[in-house]
Amino acid sequence: MKKIAVMLGVSEKDVEEKIRLYEQTGIIKGYRAVLDKEKVHAQTVTALIEIKVQPKFGHGFDEIANKIAQLEEVESIYLMSGGFDLCCMVSDKSFQEVAMFVTNRLSPLDGVVSTATHFILKKYKEQGVFFTDKKEDDRGIVLF
Repeated sequence: MKKIAVMLGVSEKDVEEKIRLYEQTGIIKGYRAVLDKEKVHAQTVTALIEIKVQPKFGHGFDEIANKIAQLEEVESIYLMSGGFDLCCMVSDKSFQEVAMFVTNRLSPLDGVVSTATHFILKKYKEQGVFFTDKKEDDRGIVLF
């Protein structure tokens, strides 16, 4: 709180009150830790799944998007432009679990026309946090 107060030029109490207000009104939706799964040798993957859907008259994309959002495997879902309509993210699952999710739970949903699954191979930055370690210069000193 102290750092934020200094940066904004206000009191700590003002910062605390504003944050409490933002939490109560739903402006702040939550807090989470950003983990580097490589460092704990996690045997799971993150998948981005593009979804082409047939929206229902009068409901647009909201009905099918909300149905997909209710699936426990889905971490995030977005309406997007381009060749696909929706994109969802599934994390902390094995390749097999993602495949079974797409095959058995997502694709059969009424309104889902097709999917394309992409696996994250390496994270460089997520939620503003860098995942690449800074390389040290190990060339040594050259004297002339």
